[in-house]
Amino acid sequence: VQQLQATSYAFAAILADGSVVTWGSPGSGGDSSQVQDQLKGVQQVQAAESAFAAILADGSVVTWGEPDSGGDSSEVQDQLKGVQQVQATGRAFAAILADGSVVTW
Repeated sequence: VQQLQATSYAFAAILADGSVVTWGSPGSGGDSSQVQDQLKGVQQVQAAESAFAAILADGSVVTWGEPDSGGDSSEVQDQLKGVQQVQATGRAFAAILADGSVVTW
């Protein structure tokens, strides 16, 4: 395990091969099965109250968990390129991009 993050009721671990294993309450991000095929080359995982966001090696972001807690990034997905860092509050995420701009969801 390279990194471990926790929501209120779930965990996400980045493994040595860049894949992610999740467990715990499905509604709090413990079930990543719908995005599991995208979780390759994961560099960082950040946790909100009930959702996770993962930065991939190509600078894109994959999210899962409770949509109202940031688990649904579809409205800003086209902006999430060149992501350098992700931070979370209880119910939202913010990403710093390579050009210094910030995207929130």
